[in-house]
Amino acid sequence: MTLTDKVCIVTGAASGIGSGIARRFARAGGKVAVADLNLDAAQAAASAINAEHPGKAMAVAMDVSSEEQVDAGVAQVVAAWGTVDVLVSNAGIQIVNPVQDFAFADWKKMLAIHLDGAFLTTKAVLPHMYAQGSGTVLLMGSVHSKTASPLKSAYVTAKHGLLGLARTLAREGGPHGVRANVICPGFVRTALVDKQIPEQAKELGISEEEVVKKVMLGQTVDGEFTSIEDVAEVAHFFAAFPTNALTGQSLIASHGWFME
Repeated sequence: MTLTDKVCIVTGAASGIGSGIARRFARAGGKVAVADLNLDAAQAAASAINAEHPGKAMAVAMDVSSEEQVDAGVAQVVAAWGTVDVLVSNAGIQIVNPVQDFAFADWKKMLAIHLDGAFLTTKAVLPHMYAQGSGTVLLMGSVHSKTASPLKSAYVTAKHGLLGLARTLAREGGPHGVRANVICPGFVRTALVDKQIPEQAKELGISEEEVVKKVMLGQTVDGEFTSIEDVAEVAHFFAAFPTNALTGQSLIASHGWFME
């Protein structure tokens, strides 16, 4: 399946999973807008893609929790490339704390980035997708869209919420040829996960090695992290799928950590 000349926006794409998806889309022929809060990092990531796939990437500054920045970023992409065919709402952060110690400001920040960001970017691209009668919206969920872990109340709440947003959009977007699906990775060894290891070790009173082996990978079938490349392949599959047969769905890539 190909994404030849499809215009794709990937948020949080300067590093980690988002960067991997952007590279995969460019390799499949897509034009990729690397949208990120850090414009310098987005420009570096876009330059690296263009070095291998000339003209296939551009950088866009975007705070996904700001309606003004989201609308401006999408408008910049449309001005350059004419439309938007694929959105991957991937930008995210992690803050861990027990519910009783979770600062309300942190709770609001988590939901603003994960949930508001998904809503705002989706809302901004839909007029272009509806006008052309086609499009794909991919929301970056998690195994935590399906289950829960201690210390992650805001993250779990936000990731569960993405399922509802995608399913609603699948219903609304279907008549317009627009699909919506959720990618649900297990633990991927990114800077976001590396940051959690000492934090969880402190909160749970266990070693960092135990956090990795027992908390993060203990329920997998092989004790392995999901890779960025694994997630990028799932994103490519969803993005390039040719019909509305696959919409309103979620796909878990977690080495068997969670099964359904």
